[in-house]
Amino acid sequence: MSHTRPVQVHFDDLDAMGLLHNAHYSVLVERAITAFWTEQGWHFDPARSRFKDVFFAVREFTITYHVPIMGAGEPLVHFWIERMGNTSGVYGFRVLSPDGETVHAEGRRVNVNIDPSTLRPTPFSPEIRDAAQVLAA
Repeated sequence: MSHTRPVQVHFDDLDAMGLLHNAHYSVLVERAITAFWTEQGWHFDPARSRFKDVFFAVREFTITYHVPIMGAGEPLVHFWIERMGNTSGVYGFRVLSPDGETVHAEGRRVNVNIDPSTLRPTPFSPEIRDAAQVLAA
């Protein structure tokens, strides 16, 4: 399964030519994934989060650009989990036009769950694994 979420491109996300700046594609992906997990009960403050053991760091982010996004608007971010290992998860994603017909960019993002005291990888809990099942490819 997967999830698709609209995200906002604002005027200040654009480069001098009026195109979405290349570095901002990753921000759109981040916003979409964060919004999804927030709806599932995740919160930046562990005391308020449904998932007490989640402390993620991005290990890898790769992207291939296909068609530039021109101007402000509301493209879609389509994402899914390709693989969930013991301590890391691999997201696949596509940044799409608002109608879903044009693929602007696609790639993958690898998150690692780390122990906040040691900053070393730590296993995902069964609770986070269960919640992630709705994104499993």
